[in-house]
Amino acid sequence: MSSMQKNRLLIIGAGGFGREVLQWAQDVQAQGCVDWEVGGFLDTNPQAFKEFDIDLPVLGSPEAWQPSPEDRFVCAIGDPTIRLCICRGLQARGADFVSLIHPSAIVGSRCDIGTGTILCPGVTVTVDATIGDFVILNIRSCVGHDARVGDGCTINDFCDVTGNAKLGEGVFLGSHSSVTPSASVGDYARVGAGSVVVRRVRANTTVMGPTAKRIDWTAESAASSDAA
Repeated sequence: MSSMQKNRLLIIGAGGFGREVLQWAQDVQAQGCVDWEVGGFLDTNPQAFKEFDIDLPVLGSPEAWQPSPEDRFVCAIGDPTIRLCICRGLQARGADFVSLIHPSAIVGSRCDIGTGTILCPGVTVTVDATIGDFVILNIRSCVGHDARVGDGCTINDFCDVTGNAKLGEGVFLGSHSSVTPSASVGDYARVGAGSVVVRRVRANTTVMGPTAKRIDWTAESAASSDAA
């Protein structure tokens, strides 16, 4: 297929992770096995690349974008709630999302990778694992056998989701966190960097520490944190 016939990949989100996804997309494109080429970004900030040497346009806001038949999409927004809202909104308007799997990623037998999911460099998904739609698996993260990762999860660098673990929808795992075998994390829960989930994390809670204890963020504690 010639370059004139290729579809246009649009990256949603022109922040730091968006620039990383641009690199990973270019690495995938260099393999010559996709029917698209990177065509630009969707972001609310048209000046996102003012300080960077990136020769691609910010074409408009993702919330207002009307997909064309030649458009393909991948979302580089780290926050799970925002990502799912934008992606599902675009999908309802007919957007065609692609999964972006870096050439250095390893995906084992009988794994199910959902649409719009990003597997960054060095990611490993072993065997018989299920990864939902619009998931981000960042650099060197690992998902073990029979694990289940729900739609819209963000699994940051060097995270370990071990065998039979289960993540609900929209879970956020901070860098270097671990979910031990058969442990579970409820929908839209957040696990702090370096934390270890050993049993169960309830939905819509934030946990942190070597045994992933719950943190209750109040206005008073947030003010104290800001002043520290």
